[in-house]
Amino acid sequence: MSEAKRQQLIGKAEQTHRLTEAELAALLADDGADDAMAEAADRVRRAYVGDEVHLRGLIEFSSYCRQNCLYCGLRRDNGNVQRYRLTQEEIVALAEKAKAAGYPTVVMQSGEDAWFTAERLAEIVRDVKRLGLTVTLSVGERTTDEYRILREAGADRFLLRIETTDRKIYERLDPGMSYENRLRCLSDLKRLSYEVGTGCLIGLPGQTTEMLARDILFFQSIDADMVGIGPLVPNGDTPLGNEPPGDMRLVRRMVSAIRLLLPEANIPATTAMETLQPGARELMLRSGANVMMPNVTEGEARQKYALYPGKACVADTPDHCRACMEGRIRAMGRTVGQGAGGRRRSKISIL
Repeated sequence: MSEAKRQQLIGKAEQTHRLTEAELAALLADDGADDAMAEAADRVRRAYVGDEVHLRGLIEFSSYCRQNCLYCGLRRDNGNVQRYRLTQEEIVALAEKAKAAGYPTVVMQSGEDAWFTAERLAEIVRDVKRLGLTVTLSVGERTTDEYRILREAGADRFLLRIETTDRKIYERLDPGMSYENRLRCLSDLKRLSYEVGTGCLIGLPGQTTEMLARDILFFQSIDADMVGIGPLVPNGDTPLGNEPPGDMRLVRRMVSAIRLLLPEANIPATTAMETLQPGARELMLRSGANVMMPNVTEGEARQKYALYPGKACVADTPDHCRACMEGRIRAMGRTVGQGAGGRRRSKISIL
């Protein structure tokens, strides 16, 4: 792409927060666009969500999963992963420690563990809400009634990545799952007034920049409140174990493009990024991201939630993670967010 064309497209995205699928795909495919996209995204980030970096305390409470996704170490058929399930008391105790460490929000994440019925989860949510914490759930596909029970119990946010909006790739890599049901889940969550997070995985076999462009336009079409993306980190215990890892330069362009087109969204710099490229969290925070999710899980469970190998910071203690991330944020000249860090509805006009 010529420099003039690149600058024209980036300028359009920065000013209007709109691009066509072809324009977006062209930028995502342009290896020369990394820095210019990041600089524009950083300006948009500052204008719409400010310089705060919001920290969410991540509690990984169960490694059981009924699904069999080809890229995930927790997949049902992986006989090598060590399964565990925290008790209600253990989960609430971790939430108490997260609050004491200064996290205003906890993210309760698990595989799709059917043992944790909506009623059991609702009890835990109520206990955590009594601590004065904002609660984000990431527990996969549930029925409409289950989502309603959890919302009524006090859950504030829900993370459910679409992974890819290409139906054929989705259903090939997520056997037994329905693309329509994934869309139904996201629609339910929006209708129930959760803050809704979604996102995609970068580096899936057969994925193209046109597909990734459609992913971003999908996030925009549902008005996603949070968009979390990550590179494929191949896991040798899965059918995609021999695939190449996701391209981190493309991941960076994706983060920037998401900020340009969804200027109000919360966008995390994720552990998977740091796993493939040390220092990636800072790089992504300079490219449009504004959230980090330190792990507050303790003990053996921290080691056993094995989505992929070589997970960054898995050997650290929660206290070390908290201090480390705060130090890294301050070293960038940014500040640690003090409130719940929900989506900020800006008064700036989005055309």
